[in-house]
Amino acid sequence: MDFFSITGRDKNTRARTGILKTKDGGVVETPSYVVVGTRGAVKTLNSHDIKNSKTQMIISNTYHLFRELGESIEHFEGLHKKLEFDGVIMTDSGGFQVFSLGFSREHNVSKVGFFSHKKNGFIGDAILALRAKAGIRNKKNSVRITNAGAWFIDESYGDKHPIVLTPEMSIEIQEQLGADIILAFDECTSPKHGYWYTTWAMNRTHRWALRCIKKKKNNSQLLYGIVQGGDFEDLRKRSAKIIGGMPFDGFAIGGSFGKEEMRNVIDWSVPYLPDDKPRHLLGVGRIEDILDGVERGIDTFDCVIPTREARHGGIWTRFGRYDIKKTKYLDNNEPLANGCMCPTCIGGITRGALYRLFKEKDDSAGRYATMHNVFFFNTFMKDLRDAIHVGNFSEFKKQSLSDLNSNNRDESR
Repeated sequence: MDFFSITGRDKNTRARTGILKTKDGGVVETPSYVVVGTRGAVKTLNSHDIKNSKTQMIISNTYHLFRELGESIEHFEGLHKKLEFDGVIMTDSGGFQVFSLGFSREHNVSKVGFFSHKKNGFIGDAILALRAKAGIRNKKNSVRITNAGAWFIDESYGDKHPIVLTPEMSIEIQEQLGADIILAFDECTSPKHGYWYTTWAMNRTHRWALRCIKKKKNNSQLLYGIVQGGDFEDLRKRSAKIIGGMPFDGFAIGGSFGKEEMRNVIDWSVPYLPDDKPRHLLGVGRIEDILDGVERGIDTFDCVIPTREARHGGIWTRFGRYDIKKTKYLDNNEPLANGCMCPTCIGGITRGALYRLFKEKDDSAGRYATMHNVFFFNTFMKDLRDAIHVGNFSEFKKQSLSDLNSNNRDESR
């Protein structure tokens, strides 16, 4: 069975459209957005909302679900049943938590707002010095990594008892969760790591990948390998060659920080990954980043932007993001985006109405905003696919970026 078929290509770039079919019959048209449902739920949305938002694919997190379920995971009903979702479900391996609960805390870096250590190392060090002078300390690294696996102490769960994830455990948990696509366990390094530690971690990721392949028993699931190597060109190329040569069903690119670094990482990696298999970019999802990724041959993206920002009042349109909680929207009777066909907008929820719901701390505010954002990003991806099909990708990208950078950007439209 061919799990991935390419249905169209842009003649000037690596942009392409495709059909991804899982072994249990799920179908995704690519390029596609993967909506984040970390703990087996898309926050604020019910199953009916998810379906109406045109979502094709959801990603949940192995680490957090295992933390919550514990031994009861053996009796878990499965993510499809929990989410009441008949689309495609992916699970992250827990590898990103090796970074987010570890060196992300110790180095005070994240996916958002990081300065490249190559170009802005002095600035980054100055910021850290100012934080230290002000008494702001970096959080404690709560992860210990060995060649065997990773040990976590996550005090947000109210205990100090470590849990262990090895490549074998990650695969076993993902099989119990019942996702359609599962990811190999990896080590995502910090952008502040130097060349030698990044090399060491990359090699460990490669060894873990082989252990994941050996452990996997559920033939109904697709297994993706993950390319690492930081923002070092030779390491990324080496990792892509090695991971790309392993018998994975698809591939993910992880550990990119900053827009320029992201573009470089994709450019270095994609040529060494099999053309006939799907490529996923982990943790990236702004419009301009999607366009850059698709142009370079990426098929799917996951990001918390549509859901997390919605819960805080961030509303997305083709002209960018605006904050619905600003007072100027109090008496605004326009839809959240003119011409939008999402359930929120066609249901008559205006900007003024949503402003008031947020001010009243009404639970429905996050739901309405999330439905709109998820629908917007899914519709954007459909328009992008259509543009590739008709040979119009470059014009679509140019117009999309022009809209984002318009001097009249939002909000009055």
